[in-house]
Amino acid sequence: MRPEKKYMVEEVSRHLDKSDYVYLTNYDRVTVEEVAELRGNLAGEGAEFHVVKNTIFNVAAQDKGLPDLRAHLSGPVAIVVGGNNPSGVAKVLKKFFKDKEKVEMKAGVLSGEELDASAISALAELPSMEVLRAKLLSLLSTPAQQTVTIFAAVPTGLLNVLKAKSEQESA
Repeated sequence: MRPEKKYMVEEVSRHLDKSDYVYLTNYDRVTVEEVAELRGNLAGEGAEFHVVKNTIFNVAAQDKGLPDLRAHLSGPVAIVVGGNNPSGVAKVLKKFFKDKEKVEMKAGVLSGEELDASAISALAELPSMEVLRAKLLSLLSTPAQQTVTIFAAVPTGLLNVLKAKSEQESA
C-alpha cells in the first residue's frame, strides 16, 4: 500500500476509535454551509462528521473488525463518530436529514452490530440519556418510599390506638 493511502487508512482508523458506533451517510447534494451546520449540531453531542473514500473506509473497517459494510459503500459517503450518546447523535442526524431532504442514512455499526437505516431511525426515537436516568432513579426510589411508608404506618397506627384509648377513658 502506498504511504499516502496508509496514512489515510490510519486517519480513518483514529476516527473509528472515537466511539463504539459509526454511522454511514450519503451526503450527495449537500452544500458546504449545510455540512458546517451539521458539524455544529453534531458537536453538541461530541460527534464528528468526516467525508471518507469508500475504499479507505472499507480497509479501516476491516482492520477494526467491523461488520462488512461494502454493500453500503457506493456514492459519496461520510461517517459520523464520537461522543457517548449514539441515540442523541442519531436524533441530530434524523432531524437534519428530515429538514434538508437531501441526504440519507445508509447504515451503521453499534457495539459491533450492523444497523440498517431503519434501526438508526428507531435509535433516534429513544428517550435521551437524561430522561432514561430520571426514569431509572424513579424506579429505584419507589421501593424505598414504599418501605418508609410501611415502617411509618406501624408507629402511626400505634399512636392512633393510644389516642383513641385515651379519648375513650376521658369520656
